Amino acid sequence: MSTAPAVPPSPADSDLVRAARGLPVTRTPVWFMRQAGRSLPEYRALRAGTAMLEACQDPDLVTEITLQPVRRHGVDAAILFSDIVLPLVVAGVDIEIKPGVGPVVADPVRTVADVDALPDLEPDRLDFLATAVRRLVAELGPTPLIGFAGAPFTLATYLIEGGPSKEHARTKAFMYAEPEAWTRLLTRLAVSAATFLRVQIDNGASAVQLFDSWAGVLSAVDYGTRVLPHSRAVFDGLGDRDVPRVHFGVGTGELLALIGDAGADVVGVDWRVPLDEAARRVGPQRSLQGNLDPAVLLADRDTVDREVRRVVEQGRAARGHVFNLGHGVLPETDPGVLTHVVELVHELSAR
Repeated sequence: MSTAPAVPPSPADSDLVRAARGLPVTRTPVWFMRQAGRSLPEYRALRAGTAMLEACQDPDLVTEITLQPVRRHGVDAAILFSDIVLPLVVAGVDIEIKPGVGPVVADPVRTVADVDALPDLEPDRLDFLATAVRRLVAELGPTPLIGFAGAPFTLATYLIEGGPSKEHARTKAFMYAEPEAWTRLLTRLAVSAATFLRVQIDNGASAVQLFDSWAGVLSAVDYGTRVLPHSRAVFDGLGDRDVPRVHFGVGTGELLALIGDAGADVVGVDWRVPLDEAARRVGPQRSLQGNLDPAVLLADRDTVDREVRRVVEQGRAARGHVFNLGHGVLPETDPGVLTHVVELVHELSAR
C-alpha cells in the first residue's frame, strides 16, 4: 500500500505566520529586532571594511547576514538585513551613516521646494533587493522571511532633522506650520515604502514589518490626523498581497489602537506596556509582538528567565503572540543569552 509523499513544511504555515493571523500554533514563535547585527562576532567579521549602506545593497552580504542569527539562535523567522533609510538612498538622496551618530542627510528638507525636489524610488533600482530576497527564501526553506521598511513619519524625521534627534522639534514644527508640504512629503514617502515592501513580498517574503521608530513623540491626536493616513497608505499600497503586516513604534503606548488601525495584523509593543494591557488597548482582532526589555538580556540568568516567563504569560491574553524584544538587540548582548531565550520561550509555550 503506497502512501502520499509528505508535503514539505511551508513558511506560510509556520508558527510565525499562524500567530500573526491568530491561528493555533505549536509554540510561541520568537525572533528579535536587530537579531542580525552588532551582537554577533560573525557579523562584525563579515562587515569589517564595508560601509553599512554598501552592505545593505550587496545581495551576498544581505543573504549571509540575514541568515547568521537563524543558524546561531534557531529563531522562528529571519528579518531582512537592511536599513531604515535605504529606500531614500537608493532613490538618490545623499545620506551617510556616520559611526556613532546614525544617518546624516546632506541637504535636509526644510521647505516645500525641498519636498518637491526629492527623487522618487524607481522599482528598477531594487534588483539587488529582489535578488537577495529570492536567495534568502531558497536558503531558509520553511523558515519565514520578514520584509522590512521604515514608515513615512520616521523617514520624514531623518529628512527634516538632517539626522537623529531626541526632540524631533524641527519635524513637528514643519508638520504644524506647513501642512500642505507635510502631506506631500508623507504621501511620497508612503509610495516609496510600499514600493520597497512590494518587491520583498513579490520575491517571497512571508510577512512584512513597518517600523515607525519615532512615532511615540506624537500625541494621539496628531498621530491620528497627520501620520496614520500615510501609514495606512503604505499597507493599502500592498494591494491584495496576502502576507501578515506588522506595525511597530517605540514609546507608542498611547497609540497602540491607532497603530493597529493603520492596517496591521500584528501590533508591535515596546517594553513600557505589559502585553495583557496592550491586548486590551489593541482589541481581539489583532495579534501582538513583543516585548521583553532589551536591557534585561544584560542581567543575570535568573532575571532573564523570570522576565521571559512574565512576557510569555502576559502574551497569552492576545489573539496571537510573537515573542520579541521591545526594541532592538543591544550591541553588548551576549549571543548565548539570545539562544537561551529562544529555547526557553519554546519550552514554556509548547502546545
